[in-house]
Amino acid sequence: MTSNPKQCVALIAGGKSGEREVSLSGAAIFEKALSPEKYQIRRYDPATDLTRLASEAAEIDFAFILLHGLFGEDGSVQGMLDLLGIPYQGSGILGSALAMDKNLAKVLYQQVGIPVARWKVINRGQEVDEHMLSDEFGLPLVIKPVRDGSSLGLSIARSVDEVKKGIELALENDSRVMVEQYIKGREITVSVLGNDDPVALPVIEIVPGEGYEFFDYDAKYLPGASQEICPAEIGETYTVTAQQYGLDAHKVLQLSGYSRSDMIISEDQTIYILETNTIPGMTETSLLPQSAKAHGLDYPALLERLIELGIEAGRRGIR
Repeated sequence: MTSNPKQCVALIAGGKSGEREVSLSGAAIFEKALSPEKYQIRRYDPATDLTRLASEAAEIDFAFILLHGLFGEDGSVQGMLDLLGIPYQGSGILGSALAMDKNLAKVLYQQVGIPVARWKVINRGQEVDEHMLSDEFGLPLVIKPVRDGSSLGLSIARSVDEVKKGIELALENDSRVMVEQYIKGREITVSVLGNDDPVALPVIEIVPGEGYEFFDYDAKYLPGASQEICPAEIGETYTVTAQQYGLDAHKVLQLSGYSRSDMIISEDQTIYILETNTIPGMTETSLLPQSAKAHGLDYPALLERLIELGIEAGRRGIR
């Protein structure tokens, strides 16, 4: 550990996934938010700087991972940091890998009673009968890579031809594709903060703007593309249920520090969970920081809390 009275924080951002630019945007805001009186920040990009990170490990007190998608959110970097003895925010190898794999995550959601849409996984090279899939699940169908984030490679197929095209698109991002029953309804998200005794933060409702069929990559990141209502105006019963599902997902996936689970309130009034993010977007206007602010934690305080939780998790070995 460094002898400098300031904590040396390795800010790990960029990477090789399709979400590289989102990662870099969040990192720029992160750097400005942490107190320069308390923290010395060093930037590392996994695309180019892993050797330097390893060589400087003894000088680093903490790592803040601002990577999304594969090679960042899937446990890869977390495993390297564990080997180097550097504590970090968020979940460890197992939880990160489980949440990244949408198929395994859905199996675990079911085990604790969280409703999920019916689904099927298709492997690259597997023969596919688009008519059978359409008959089994009905149209439209949601088609997405099993392992990727920010809705990359995701499409909604409204015809048999679009099913085939959607599978081909998803296979560009992953070797496995999830074909899923389409659930129409109100999109919400639940953030969770904590280690042993996590708490659910205020629910946010996401209303994609005109021209966006769902909360896709552009709807997520283009300014003004979506309306985000925090706290969501969904009533106490839905709020309590959604928050409990968020906590249940956090625990069954063996996560720590923080998470954000995306859900949908269907037209038949059931809340279905879609997926859980272990490294949610971290610009000041991202969903988790918005929810934390409504909970009473401004952006700098949220970052400091995540660092505290990460140090605690590393010290106690609870990942």
